Amino acid sequence: MQFRTKLFEYWDRLYPGCSPQLLENFLQTIECYKKVDTGKNDAIDWYKDAVVYSLYADLFNTDFKGIIDKLDYLQDLGVNCIWLLPVLDSPMRDAGFDISDYMNIRPELAGSNTHSSLQIFCLFLAEAHKREIKVVFDIAINHLSDQHPWFLEARKSKENPYHQFFIWGNDTSLYNEARIIFKGIETSNWEKCGDEYYFHRFFSFQPDLNYRNPEVLFAMCRNLLYWQSRGVDGFRADAIPYLWKQEGTECENLPETHLVVKFFRALLDFIKPGSLLLAEACQKPYKVVEYMGDGDECHAAYHFPLMPRMFKAIAMQSGKPIEEILSREVTPELPENGQWFTFLRCHDELSLELVYVSEEERKFIHENYCHDPKWDFRLGEGISARLSELMSRDPRKIHLAYSLIFTLPGTPVIYYGDEFGKLNDEAYYNEMIQLTGKDDTRFLVRGKIDWTQLEKDLNDPASLSSRVNLKLRKMLKVRRQFKAFGRGTLEFSNLSGNSAGTLLAFERTFGNEKILVVHNMTEHPQEIFLPANLTSGKELLQQSWSSRMTLEAYGFRWILS
Repeated sequence: MQFRTKLFEYWDRLYPGCSPQLLENFLQTIECYKKVDTGKNDAIDWYKDAVVYSLYADLFNTDFKGIIDKLDYLQDLGVNCIWLLPVLDSPMRDAGFDISDYMNIRPELAGSNTHSSLQIFCLFLAEAHKREIKVVFDIAINHLSDQHPWFLEARKSKENPYHQFFIWGNDTSLYNEARIIFKGIETSNWEKCGDEYYFHRFFSFQPDLNYRNPEVLFAMCRNLLYWQSRGVDGFRADAIPYLWKQEGTECENLPETHLVVKFFRALLDFIKPGSLLLAEACQKPYKVVEYMGDGDECHAAYHFPLMPRMFKAIAMQSGKPIEEILSREVTPELPENGQWFTFLRCHDELSLELVYVSEEERKFIHENYCHDPKWDFRLGEGISARLSELMSRDPRKIHLAYSLIFTLPGTPVIYYGDEFGKLNDEAYYNEMIQLTGKDDTRFLVRGKIDWTQLEKDLNDPASLSSRVNLKLRKMLKVRRQFKAFGRGTLEFSNLSGNSAGTLLAFERTFGNEKILVVHNMTEHPQEIFLPANLTSGKELLQQSWSSRMTLEAYGFRWILS
C-alpha cells in the first residue's frame, strides 16, 4: 500500500535505528478512523474557491450557539469557509494558542445550554455544513500550554515518560542561534523549571514539543485524526517552521520538519482526502512554497510577504511592490493543487518580520501606518491596528485593499469585524493586560462585536460600517461567480499609467473566463484607456465604464471580456 510505504519511508528518515514495530503498533491504533464518514463527494481542492472568514468564537458572538445564530449572516455576506481561531481547551493566556487539552473545546464556548462544549461544537459543524460552509480551525502543533497534562506530568521528574515530550537543558546555551520571536515581550527561549530549563519559541508559558520523540508525533497525529473524524474540514497548522530543533542551526525550516508535515498529510489524505492542511509559515515565498512539497505536504499556505506590500503599495500610491513580490523570481510556481491564502493582516497585527520585509520597507510601512505609538508590536516588527484604523477610516482605501485580495491569486481571508470597519478595542486591550500580565498590543485588534449597535450602524447609510459593508458584499457576490479569481493565471497588463505604477492592472484567466482588473493606486483621478477588445466587455461591479474613462481616486474596475 502506497500510504504505508510513505509512512515507513518518513519514519526511517526521522528516526533512524528506531524499531519500525513502533510505527506498526501506532497504525493499528488508528484503524478505527478508516470508518470515518466522508460525507458528500466535494472537490478535494475546494479551498481554491473559498472565501474565508476568521473569528474568535467568544469575541464574534459569545459562544458556538451565538455563531450558529450568525451563520445566515455569514452566508449572506458571501463566506463559504470559517476559520475558527483557537477553540481548544486553554487557560487563554495567548488567545487560545496555549492549548491545555487537544481533544476538548473550551467549556465556556458551550454557553449556558445543557449541551457539552463538544456537543454544541458538533451541532455548529452540522449547521455550517447545511449551509455549505466549511470549517477549519487552529491547532498549535509546535507548542502547548504549561497547564497541559503532558507538561504537568513532565515537570514531576526526569523519569516520567512525558519528560521526553519536551526539550530540557541545564543552562540556556543550547539552540542559541534560534531567534527570539516575541522580541520586546520575551528575552530568552528558555524558562527555568525546577533545576532545569525548558525550551520555548513563543511565550514562556508555551513549552515547545520535542518531535525527536516519536511518541510526540503519534500523539499529534491522534489529535488531528480525532477532529477530522468529528467533521472538521481542515487545520491551520500554527508555527509550522519550528517543529524540529537542531543544534548549530536557526531551528527553522529543517528537513525533518518537512518530514513531520509529510507524515501528517499522508495520514489525513488516507482517512479523508480534501482535509485541508494550511501552513502558517512566516517566511519568504520560496521557503513557504517548500511547505507544499510536491503536493505531499500542506495544501496551502499564507502569502505573508504579499500582505505588507499591499499596504506599502497603497502608501506609495504605486502597484510596483505588488508586481515585484508576485514576480516568478520572488514567488515560485505552486504544486498543482497548491494555493496561497491572502489576507490584510495576520489575523491580528500587520506583521513586519524581517524574514519577509527589509529594514527600509519596515520603516516605511511603520511610518505610514502606525498612527499611534501604542500600536507598535514587537519593537517595530508589527502594527497592532484594525484595517479601518490603518486606513485612517477611509472607505475608499479599505475597498481598494479588499479589491486587491479578492482579485489577486489566492484564497482571501476576512478578519472578523473588518467587513464593516470595526475599530480598535481599547477596553478589551486593557482588560487582557490585567488578565495575562503581558502588554500584548494585539489585544487592540480583537474585542467583541456589539451586534445591536452594528445593526443600527448598518442601517445608517452615512456610517463607516454601512459604507464599508455594502460595497464589500457586492465584491464578494461577484467573486463567488467566477473561478478565475481563485484558480486563474495572473498576467500584469501595461495600460497607460501602468509603467509608472500608478495603475495596477492585470488579467485573471481560467478556462473561458478572462477578467481584467484595474486599480487606481493614487489619491487622484486617472484617465485610462482600455484595450479595444474590451469595448463589449461587462463591468462586473455594475459601475459606469468605457474604453476611455477617468478612474476615481483609489477606484477600481473588474471587467469580464
